[in-house]
Amino acid sequence: MQKNTVTKSDIRNYIREVIITKIEKLEKFIEFTLDASREIKKTPKYDSIREEMQEEIYQMQKQLASLNDLRRNLTKVLNTPTDKVQLGSVVFTNKARFYISVSLGEFFFEGDRFYAISEESPMAKIMFGKKQGDSFVLNNISQTIEEVM
Repeated sequence: MQKNTVTKSDIRNYIREVIITKIEKLEKFIEFTLDASREIKKTPKYDSIREEMQEEIYQMQKQLASLNDLRRNLTKVLNTPTDKVQLGSVVFTNKARFYISVSLGEFFFEGDRFYAISEESPMAKIMFGKKQGDSFVLNNISQTIEEVM
């Protein structure tokens, strides 16, 4: 990986776009499901189908609320350069690449695998305050921080 070609703001913008895209798709799917549920005949024969659709809509609305929370929380993430690991840091270790921001999980950016993790995750907590060259162990896996942005 060519670290010097990756910028923190590019990664942040990418994460924001991923979240926004997921929100838009989910909103469209909720709308489609609501429209479909209105088309089902209002007879007892179809009650169980309508109930299942309502449950599905409820679950999608919960996912939508979670995604909106992620988008809102991302606005609180610092975008300034850092030399120690903190909220907003992009951390390169000898094993993986992390963006400490929101809990979005694995993503690929410019052909490389990253992990967007929240500041509450065990990985972020163990890295907080560390700087380039520091090592740590989590789940019996030793890692060394190669770069902090």
